Amino acid sequence: MVAGVLALFSTPPASASSALPAPVVVSSGWQLQDAAKVSQSGDAVSLPTFTPQNWYAATVPGTVLTSLVNNGVYPEPLYGENNRPDKIPESLCRTPYWYRAVITVPKSYDHHQTWLNFDGINYASQIWLNGKQIGTTKGAFIRGTFDITSLVKPGKQAVLAVLVSPQPHPGVPHEHTIRNGMGLNGGITAIDGPTFLSTIGWDWIPAIRDRDTGIWRKVYLSASGPVVIKNPRVETDLPLPKLDSADVSIQTTVENTSDQPQKGSLKGSFGGINFQTEVELAPHASTLVALDPKNMPVLRVSNPKLWWPNGYGPQNLYNLHLSFQIKKQISDTSDVSFGIRKITYSVPDSENLTVSVNGVRIFIRGGDWGLDEAMKRIPRERLEAEIRMHKMANINLIRNWVGQSTNEDFYELCDKYGILLWDEFFQPNPSDGPNPTDLPTYMANVRDKILRFRNHPSIAIWCARNEGYPPKEIDDLLRPMMAELDPNRLYQPSSTAGHGVFSSGPYHWRTPREFYDFKHAFKTEIGSVSIPTLESIHGMMPQKDWEIINDDWAEHDFARGASGGDTYRNVIEARYGKLANLADFVRKAQLANYEAFRAMYEGRNAKLFNPSTAIITWMSNPAQPSFVWQLYHHDLEPNSSLFAVEKAGELQHIQLNESNGDVQVINNLPIALTGVTAHISIYNLDGSIPYQHDFNVTAPPSVATSLGIVPWPANLSAVHFVKLDLHDASGKLLSTNFYWRALPEHQDDLTALNQLRTVTLDAKVERHDADGKCLLTVTLHNPGSQVALMAHLQLRRQHSGERVLPVFYSDNYVSLVPNETRTISIEASAADLKGETPLVVLDGWNIAVTPSSSSAAAIALNVDAQVNHWPVTGIPMYVPPPVPAASGQTN
Repeated sequence: MVAGVLALFSTPPASASSALPAPVVVSSGWQLQDAAKVSQSGDAVSLPTFTPQNWYAATVPGTVLTSLVNNGVYPEPLYGENNRPDKIPESLCRTPYWYRAVITVPKSYDHHQTWLNFDGINYASQIWLNGKQIGTTKGAFIRGTFDITSLVKPGKQAVLAVLVSPQPHPGVPHEHTIRNGMGLNGGITAIDGPTFLSTIGWDWIPAIRDRDTGIWRKVYLSASGPVVIKNPRVETDLPLPKLDSADVSIQTTVENTSDQPQKGSLKGSFGGINFQTEVELAPHASTLVALDPKNMPVLRVSNPKLWWPNGYGPQNLYNLHLSFQIKKQISDTSDVSFGIRKITYSVPDSENLTVSVNGVRIFIRGGDWGLDEAMKRIPRERLEAEIRMHKMANINLIRNWVGQSTNEDFYELCDKYGILLWDEFFQPNPSDGPNPTDLPTYMANVRDKILRFRNHPSIAIWCARNEGYPPKEIDDLLRPMMAELDPNRLYQPSSTAGHGVFSSGPYHWRTPREFYDFKHAFKTEIGSVSIPTLESIHGMMPQKDWEIINDDWAEHDFARGASGGDTYRNVIEARYGKLANLADFVRKAQLANYEAFRAMYEGRNAKLFNPSTAIITWMSNPAQPSFVWQLYHHDLEPNSSLFAVEKAGELQHIQLNESNGDVQVINNLPIALTGVTAHISIYNLDGSIPYQHDFNVTAPPSVATSLGIVPWPANLSAVHFVKLDLHDASGKLLSTNFYWRALPEHQDDLTALNQLRTVTLDAKVERHDADGKCLLTVTLHNPGSQVALMAHLQLRRQHSGERVLPVFYSDNYVSLVPNETRTISIEASAADLKGETPLVVLDGWNIAVTPSSSSAAAIALNVDAQVNHWPVTGIPMYVPPPVPAASGQTN
């Protein structure tokens, strides 16, 4: 029972006389072997007397295939066509594997309970320690925690053996080829529920041959006393519209794991606030301790530091430290990061789902994540670069499609960068696979996911299913579970139904004007082809495949299917002119990327909250090296799509409505823009200015303000440019935007852009290093009489010529009118330069640069990106002939 409140503290309580020993991560010394090659059972494999014969070094965290690739058994699957089943066998997805490690229990664990913890194993496991089976797990997303006190001796070694089995129904994948296209998504694999069901193959990922089987999250030891703290929960509330106080509610289960009754104090602290309450527990009993301002007044926080989504304010976080103390001895601790914020889901003037945070309407600019990485190779550093690039792109939400990207780092980094989460459970579109049949396993994984991650302020919405309602038997279990575990977040049954929410694409490249025509207010999926840089393409396939669109391209998502990969080449030629080679294809595709992705978001801006409330691109993050549906490449180099989304997502933004010619000011913020001026200039191909105009602007909050239709002059060139600028009352530039546009009589023919002469930019680069970062400032100036279109900067190491990745650019693919100067900031890890001088190379539509170099930094032309650097190939698409039927058979 809970005996009651002992005391309230305004200063931290006295420290307990002894702290708990630190957890120990088991990340080295692991070995791996095909279970069919091990004749012994788990009780023998987990004994010191067992001698592994020809076992592989295992990567933990990691999948079976990752370990085998790291051992040189198989080539890198995501390069070229290495992933084909003649090189990496499909049998991997039907093969159980043993993992084995010899671990040392710290001497400091003496006189403590010792726990063995697994953060994620796909799909099922049987776990042995020192000759005894200690437990099992089932489902990729559930944790396993086991009391091993009686089996180990502190200061001594123990042998751990884990038999990992793949999902029962791995299915038969469709091979992506030019002839057969991308084929159907998913399959029977969905019947297994909580797993990486996308690894059977989708139209954005080929089949991963082991289906990501393995110990994919960390394994660690931890110590406690007899009473443990479990599943703490923190909720916050604000007295909107006021933000000067917050109510914090805290719940946690405390459990007595011993045979003796226990009495002690649950203590907590955060942000200078301290509290405690006394608890008594019978042997092997547990109780839920619930504290809020009614029974703990100190939990009413004055002037709280709030957590805001990206762009709307800082991402303030608090750390709640809980401890259970018995006679001044710490029995267990738990640390919970949380943010004080309040999310609501409706507004009085709309029936559409509208997310508001702390009383401010948030126009959702989001990105879908299908899977964070095809083989779950997701160290925190990689995730941080990816999520930081979302922040840079003015994205404020990630949709965790079918819950395929679930680990602690993911949520922590979304908290850090202000990225809201639409977080889903483990069911795809009903047409992409059957419903799960093992409901206890499914619901146990869902329950553990909610308990594990519910304190993260970034989670805005729990969604039961992608593009369909969950079956009644699951929905009937989910609704009371949500009411019990997380009642104040929205439970959305489907990603494509209810309150203006709709999915279903389209997913192919479209002209900008088409993105302004829509019916659904909260759009959870819409996409376009998104071609990477030339260097990224070179890095993802062998040179023999660079200049011909073949099955290697299909393996990387470029073939017949929802993206329209089979027709995209022809679309580019019709719009921008005949293709010379891959360099020309990439050069023209960056224009197409920019046009489509900017319009994807600006089209929704045009009807801001009237009725549009959200736009989520399919996809923002690639699971593998790809030609479609991404803001940056798998190697972490951004393409023009990222900077187009960044432009469209400015919170104070000026844009040209490309469907009707209206100039609009988009004010996403809750404060009106007053005393603001806008300027429009139109440039012809020869650099002349047939029209310009100034506007005085007042832009109300959270609305799109029209400045009127552009009165297009008669003397426009076949293709011309529109430059828009927005300045505040002090003259500060708030937003600038730049468009290329054809005359209405041939609105989709931009081939006249090929008449632009090359513009040699004046450029200088300055370097300043700080905090382990290489910080560069690049200043570009257009001294010519014509527009310099889509100048692209890329950071390399000067001596080797290799790219530095990742790199964070303040802007890129910038266009400069005559006599314009632009400044771009570049940040990279100084260590990633490997002691070499940073070299910034430039390319673009009609861009040259005068090279310069110093001991600090250099700038030069990107020679490889020049069209005339390569032979003319026409970059044809190769469709192989049908395979002849065997004798006596027909096709």
